[in-house]
Amino acid sequence: MPKKANQKLKILYLMQILLDYTDATHTLTVNELISRLAELGVSVERKTIYDDIETLRQFGIDIVMRKDMTYGYYVASREFELPELKLLADAVQSSKFITERKTIQLIKKLESLMSKHDAGKLRRQVYVQNRVKSMNESIYYSVDTLHESIADDKKISFKYSDYDVEKNQVFRRGGALYVVSPMALIWSEEKYYLIAHSDRHKTIAHYRVDRMSSVRILKKARNEEVADFDLADYSKKVFGMFGGEETNVKLRINNKLIGGVIDHFGKDVVMVPDGEDHFTINVNVALSPIFYGWLFQFGELCEVLAPQSVKDELKERAQALINSLG
Repeated sequence: MPKKANQKLKILYLMQILLDYTDATHTLTVNELISRLAELGVSVERKTIYDDIETLRQFGIDIVMRKDMTYGYYVASREFELPELKLLADAVQSSKFITERKTIQLIKKLESLMSKHDAGKLRRQVYVQNRVKSMNESIYYSVDTLHESIADDKKISFKYSDYDVEKNQVFRRGGALYVVSPMALIWSEEKYYLIAHSDRHKTIAHYRVDRMSSVRILKKARNEEVADFDLADYSKKVFGMFGGEETNVKLRINNKLIGGVIDHFGKDVVMVPDGEDHFTINVNVALSPIFYGWLFQFGELCEVLAPQSVKDELKERAQALINSLG
């Protein structure tokens, strides 16, 4: 690159050097800055360094001068602090949704937001019990397409798959396209789910985004049903992203489970005291295997009072479990 062109880039090089090689425990003197610029083919005088540092300060770079054995300069604050970047790096590494390859790429990008001296602190291994990383990297692009379709109020089409016992991908419905009106994306149990109104079934359905492929935005507008969709309200009714017939259920629950009830149904749930140790709630839920499993985990601490159909179903499931034990 011609010397004159390098001179035009001088202040940008200086900014990058300060961002890459300085922090609260690592400073660079003016002579060291001049030397690093020279390695990039830029010759500069001391006075120019002072002037350029002041210009970078006016631009918004938090450059501080500190006197130890000599005067040194460093970038004191950044867009993200080290603890924040560590938190983001831990989230990336522990997520099942993000593939190993994409994890490495994202961590490197996070490292670019800090000095090279601190970058190694992000290369930590986060251990999560039974962690299995996703194998489907196209999920990132599918998520982006789904957000775009929702923003543009358009339907989508896609293919949906499962796995057979030999771990081969098998498309449902022989690979026929699903056509739905996307309503929202939900992150649940370390998986992305699309909530959508199905053209075929005329009802709300859930789809694992990592099992969707060939996602395309259509020209057709979404169904009218999406206009009245309340994600917050819907999330309280659904257990484990399993849909089912919506029913009002009355439960009598031990006070020990107040935290669990609030975690799922929110602080707006009405809890009516029933004696010293219990309370009752009336909630609308989508009846599904996950809902009944949610009830089973509490044993005698949670009792179904109504409707009778739910009580009967719970008894049948309990008996089936007993029978399976031989």
